[in-house]
Amino acid sequence: MRRVTIPVAYMPLIDAAPLIIAEEMGFAKAEAIALDLIPAPSWSSLRDMLGFGRVDAAHLLSVVPVAMGLGLGSMTTSLAAVSVLSVNGNVIGVGRPLEDALRAQGFRFDFSDAKAAAHALRRSRSGKLVFGVPFPFSMHVELLRYWAERTDLGVENIEIRTVPPPLMADALEAGDIDAFCVGEPWGSVAVDRGVGALLLPGRAIWQGAPEKVLATRTDWAETEPDLVGRLIRAVWHASRWLEKPESRIAAAEVLSRKDFLDLPPELIDRALSGRLILSGHGEQRQCDGFVRFHGAAASFPWRSQAKWMAHRLAQHYDLDADIKAGASVFRADLYRQHMSQTDADLPGASEKLEGAIHHPTAVASNRGRLNLLPDRFFDGAVFDPDALE
Repeated sequence: MRRVTIPVAYMPLIDAAPLIIAEEMGFAKAEAIALDLIPAPSWSSLRDMLGFGRVDAAHLLSVVPVAMGLGLGSMTTSLAAVSVLSVNGNVIGVGRPLEDALRAQGFRFDFSDAKAAAHALRRSRSGKLVFGVPFPFSMHVELLRYWAERTDLGVENIEIRTVPPPLMADALEAGDIDAFCVGEPWGSVAVDRGVGALLLPGRAIWQGAPEKVLATRTDWAETEPDLVGRLIRAVWHASRWLEKPESRIAAAEVLSRKDFLDLPPELIDRALSGRLILSGHGEQRQCDGFVRFHGAAASFPWRSQAKWMAHRLAQHYDLDADIKAGASVFRADLYRQHMSQTDADLPGASEKLEGAIHHPTAVASNRGRLNLLPDRFFDGAVFDPDALE
């Protein structure tokens, strides 16, 4: 089989690991492809690289293709999310002034109680809190809004500004933002620089949030099915390798290289292990499942999750939009087609009740051994995709 090079864009984040590992550990080569990994300085530039054909695939925020499917943003190219690269992996953090105010009121940084954290933030100061996020159409924004509107923090009391992930600590130190929601390792960078503290993991708001997707242009996905299949499978095998505890040290070493994240492997290991340092005081918390790459259908592009995002976007932007058009970018059909030649256990359905799983639960699948992990929203709400029909 002829080996083909596929240009792929990514942001320097830990959840780009499946793509980096696919190339560096030989999983791409096993599928007769080579990944030309191209770092992007911002999510807008990465989106444009994909949309305008500079690259054929990308490590992309899960909300971006959904937003584009609803007609939001300046880019009109149709994108397809052919698999999920990561579940969870975000942190919410605060700058030193807010940290000091929270400690003064006796708040304990327990890293788990979203309602208590929101209440403490609301009490810590009057006026709006300015949160930095990497991009307007992102899970970071959706998690913050969902959290604020369903607690006494109040969505009217927060302002959201866009800051590229590598610049989040700088913005915090300069006082341009009060707090942030960002993917690792950039929250831990703020902690290590002494300019911030971690308040919550993203999974404290939604345990099953699809964070990044493997995205392609829809026309490329449909005209190059063989290459798309090879790419999906290479990334899936890399994700399975990443999920093994014995792979963690090697993964941190690879990701730390100058060509990729250019950060100490010890800092990267925090996210991979879920053992995070919260502040300059040295508090540590174990957050199991902080970021997931594989298992329990982690890489499956659930249409119900895309519908949740589309519904949220339509509400916020007051769109009279077809939710199905936004959700259709999550290509469960292509994923099933290209993964059929592996031993992956695929769910029998492409939609589920989001937030309804509170304990590991067996579901119908092609091999009969699939258990889904908890996907609870912090407020106990359940999203029924059929209710939108």
